[in-house]
Amino acid sequence: MNIPRRTVLAATAAAALASALPAMAQKKIVLGFSQIGAESEWRTANSESIKQSAKDAGIELKFSDAQQKQENQIKAIRSFIAQKVDVIAFSPVVESGWGTVLREAKAAKIPVILTDRAVNEKDDSLWVTFMGSDFVEEGRKAGRWLVDKMKDAKGEVNIVELQGTVGSAPAIDRKKGFEEIVKADPKFKIIRSQTGDFTRAKGKEVMEAFLKAEGKKINVLYAHNDDMAIGAIQAIEEAGLKPAKDIVIISIDAVKGAFEAMMAGKLNVSVECSPLLGGQLMQAVKDLKAGKTLPKRIVTEEGIFPMEVAAKEFPKRKY
Repeated sequence: MNIPRRTVLAATAAAALASALPAMAQKKIVLGFSQIGAESEWRTANSESIKQSAKDAGIELKFSDAQQKQENQIKAIRSFIAQKVDVIAFSPVVESGWGTVLREAKAAKIPVILTDRAVNEKDDSLWVTFMGSDFVEEGRKAGRWLVDKMKDAKGEVNIVELQGTVGSAPAIDRKKGFEEIVKADPKFKIIRSQTGDFTRAKGKEVMEAFLKAEGKKINVLYAHNDDMAIGAIQAIEEAGLKPAKDIVIISIDAVKGAFEAMMAGKLNVSVECSPLLGGQLMQAVKDLKAGKTLPKRIVTEEGIFPMEVAAKEFPKRKY
C-alpha cells in the first residue's frame, strides 16, 4: 500500500513535535519568589542577585515585593500556588504564622525553599531547605569582637542595641548570639534595646531617643544591620559626639555603605551577611527539578571586617 509522501512527512513532523514537547516543557522552570521588600542596601542587593541569577540560569522568575507585610507575602504564595509554579521560594518577613499557607503549597505538591530567614513551624516537612546565614553566629561574632576590644576596659560597658524588625529571624537570632557572648562578663550591660526596623531613618530616630535618655553613659552601639548603624551615626554626630570614638559601633551585613563609614572612621566593625544567594538558589531549584535531595540547611560562608581592613577590602565588595 502506497502512503502519500505528504502524510508520511506530516506524521514524522507530528512525532518530532510530540517528542520535543517534554523537552520544551522542561526548558523553562518557573520559580515564584516572594521578597520582603527593599528596606536596606542588603535587601536590594539580594533582590538583584536573585533576578540576575534566574536570568542567567534560564529560569522564569515570578517576583513579588511584599513591602514588609506578611499578608502580602501570604497572598503572593497563594498566587504562585494558583499559577502552578514549579518551586516557591521566599524570605519570611517574620518567623511565625506560615503554617496554613505552607500546608497549601505542600498539598499542591510545590516544593518550598526558605531563603535568608527561617520560619518557626514544628513541621519541617513544609519546606525542603533553608538557605542563608547563621544569624546566631553573626551575633556571637559581634559579641566576641566587642569582648576582645573591651577586655582591658575598667568599670561597666553600657551597650544600646538597635534591633531588626520585631519577630524576624535575624532580629531574634542576632540578639540571642550577641547576648550569649557578652553575658559571660558582668561588666557588659545592655541598657537600652529597641527596634529600628532595619531602616536608616528608624535607626537615626531610635538612636536620638537613646542619646536623650542615656547621653554620655552610652559606650557601645550594637546595630542588627548596617543601615540602622548608618542612621545612628548621623544622630551621634548631631549630638556632638564622635562615632567609633566616643561610642564604639558594631553592625552586621558588611554592605558598601558600612565600608565607606569604616573608611571615614565612623564605624568600628561590620559582621558579614552575604545577600548574594541567587546562584545557590537557582542551583537548588534545578537540583529539585532533577529529582535530587537537598540538604535541610545550606549555610553561606561569611567573615568579619574591622575598620582597619576596610580600605583594603572595599574594592572587592560586590554589594
